[in-house]
Amino acid sequence: MDGGWPAGRHPGDPVTVAPGRFRAFRVHEVDRKVSARFEDISLADLTDGEVVIRVRWSDINYKDALAATGAGRILRRYPLVAGIDLSGEVVTSSDPRFQPGQAVLVTGSSLSETQDGGYAEYARVQADSVIALPPGLDQRAVMQIGTAGFTAALAIHRMEHNGLAPGQGAVVVTGASGGVGSLAIDMLAGRGYEVVAVSGKPAADAYLREIGAARILRRQDIDLGKRPLETVLWKAAVDNVGGPLLTWLTRTVDFWGNIASIGLAGSPELSTTVMPFILRGVSLLGINSSATPRALRLAVWQRIASDLKPRHLERIAGTVVDFADLPAAFPAYIEGRVLGRTIVRIG
Repeated sequence: MDGGWPAGRHPGDPVTVAPGRFRAFRVHEVDRKVSARFEDISLADLTDGEVVIRVRWSDINYKDALAATGAGRILRRYPLVAGIDLSGEVVTSSDPRFQPGQAVLVTGSSLSETQDGGYAEYARVQADSVIALPPGLDQRAVMQIGTAGFTAALAIHRMEHNGLAPGQGAVVVTGASGGVGSLAIDMLAGRGYEVVAVSGKPAADAYLREIGAARILRRQDIDLGKRPLETVLWKAAVDNVGGPLLTWLTRTVDFWGNIASIGLAGSPELSTTVMPFILRGVSLLGINSSATPRALRLAVWQRIASDLKPRHLERIAGTVVDFADLPAAFPAYIEGRVLGRTIVRIG
């Protein structure tokens, strides 16, 4: 998968050469105050990398909204181009694995943390972070999936590697109406799992059922319990919330079950005992989608293009914003008003 040409693309096809200056959405810090704005920059302003990409699509993740608004300390150096995901075509590459005109994607991999990211007409990235588009996925689709879908697929991949299989019992997904939760529900249901969605948004019920949830639990109605071990309810869990909800999951997952810990939308805290782990053999799997080793990243993207391919991408990520309108989209993420995912038309 490190090479290969997608259908309709061949070595030597014309490709746009990066201009002297191009548009980028850049985050600055002055006197410990974060601000972000559109600027005209050049390749010389970007962080180092072996591959220059003409960016066509990006997306919006909660992490992007935190970085752009200063609501969270995401960036570790300033200034940086924001955006943790991108797709487009290679313009130049000093790495022989990638050729001009090749359609590629990058998710995570320190973009918008220590490396300039995808909210720009051109990007320069480390070659090891670049993935050739898997067969059956185009540049728009891979950004509909993005870091959220990659994270969901990585969680499923790791849980199945640890013994999870369809037919063993229900899998519960918290933070179900968000990007990771939505794509996890879609992928799990497509694999044949019974999926239970935990959501605090009654208005999202029809949407959750449409993308694959067999049952829906209202977050505020859950009795979290107090005992170290409560009645078994699930074979596995994908958790985007953390805090008391994650504690409840440790108490209610079945013997030899798995919990994929992905997010901390509720709290970064976890108050539990060792009893679920030593008496029920529960595995708590930490999911880091940004620092995933390349071999694993390639394997997961192969699965996203095959047995984990989402079935409801247009329902989950049919909202498109133009690059110029990007800043206006961030407040909804900070305020928790987003259903599914939003993609950004750059090129």
